[in-house]
Amino acid sequence: MAVPKRKMSRSNTRHRRAQWKATAPQLVPVVLDGKVHRVPQQLVKAYRRGLLRPED
Repeated sequence: MAVPKRKMSRSNTRHRRAQWKATAPQLVPVVLDGKVHRVPQQLVKAYRRGLLRPED
């Protein structure tokens, strides 16, 4: 496991953490029961198999 050789300053730590940004999931249209629902791309298979139900 990587271990820092020296202590990182508070300003450097906060500057590094500030670069991280969350992104919204990419929604794709899926037809379920004759209706079009927009669901996250990673979950399309689960919705088509019936493991998840879309919220109306």
